[in-house]
Amino acid sequence: MVLHPDTRARAGRRLPEHGLAEAVSLAAALPGLEILGAEVVRLPKVHPGMLFGSGKVEELKTRLKADAVELVLIDGPVSPVQQRNLEKEWGVKILDRTSLILEIFADRARTREGVLQVELAALSYQRSRLVRAWTHLERQRGGFGFVGGPGETQIEADRRAIDDQVIRLKRQLDRVVRTRELHRAARAKVPFPIVALAGYTNAGKSTLFNRVTGAEVLAKDMLFATLDPTMRALVLPAETGGGAGGGTGRKVILSDTVGFISDLPTQLVAAFRATLEEVLSADLIVHVRDISHPETAEQAADVEEILAALGVDAAVPRFEVWNKLDLVDPLAREALLAQSGARPEVFALSALTGEGVERFLHAVSAALDERREACTLHLGFAEGRKRAWLHEEGVVRSETGGDEGWVVEVYWTARQENRWRGL
Repeated sequence: MVLHPDTRARAGRRLPEHGLAEAVSLAAALPGLEILGAEVVRLPKVHPGMLFGSGKVEELKTRLKADAVELVLIDGPVSPVQQRNLEKEWGVKILDRTSLILEIFADRARTREGVLQVELAALSYQRSRLVRAWTHLERQRGGFGFVGGPGETQIEADRRAIDDQVIRLKRQLDRVVRTRELHRAARAKVPFPIVALAGYTNAGKSTLFNRVTGAEVLAKDMLFATLDPTMRALVLPAETGGGAGGGTGRKVILSDTVGFISDLPTQLVAAFRATLEEVLSADLIVHVRDISHPETAEQAADVEEILAALGVDAAVPRFEVWNKLDLVDPLAREALLAQSGARPEVFALSALTGEGVERFLHAVSAALDERREACTLHLGFAEGRKRAWLHEEGVVRSETGGDEGWVVEVYWTARQENRWRGL
């Protein structure tokens, strides 16, 4: 059963009914769960011991027994004391929002880094609950705290065990991250701009990624379908009067990233920072929105908040994709097309049907079409590697050999010049 506590503290820009719908989608994203019921529970005040009032606890107990419910998902924070008391009272297992998201992430992570990041986040969460769960024992011991009470030795042992595991995981993660940095350094030598897809979970990022790259990334109508970052090379449509090579379009690296969600556990924001590094180093960020969702504006605000928290440079160009146009009724559809047409950085499209995708790709190509300049280089015979690189890039206009080396006329971008000088 899924319960969404509606408290005054949570009352903000979101409707509780939509919060409940998202919680049900989260529960559905975990395999093997059968959802028997879902409801919004109005809470004038949070009860410290049980979260809900005694009448509500009793009413829910009767219903849980009648439906033979084994697991209750509470969409919000539940303290260790509240969890223990409710589990004892109802005779069921309780998961709060953070635990549920961690369970989904653990189920979906595929790469070594993804698995380690989830384990680290879970331990961090476990440690914080362990400390709070034992505070009642620490208070009982009295005195000045010089002599440990019965609970203190246990909490210290548990804490130490978790800390040891965290150190071990961080070491393993450092090795994985170093490998990723080597891959990124290798990519940096290739002058391909990075275009990162970011957005709320289930906004259709993977469907768009698959549509334009021909890849087969898991794309389902499900929260957190993508967890590990996926990258593919993509050749954009050729722009008239474009690059030095002419004919073929610009090549870019497209990155599909994990979806964001409101109230994302802080442990996960920190743990998945490395996974979102492609967004941090992107030349263009594409914010994909599910424009058919009733709370699309609120979801967009959540994404912007997380991007800001991650430290994404506000100067990095941004596009906004209004996806799932095929799910919008005809009248609203016309209005959205008119609005997006008036804003050069917004693209209304359907990644599923392909409508509007071509216009979007042409705009990405134009946005990344950097200004080129002609330059004359004098290369010695010892600089054969640098000369070969220029030919690989297709920036050489003419070349003449002499007694001391080559005189090369190039036509390149500032990005290519910087990379060449760094060789």
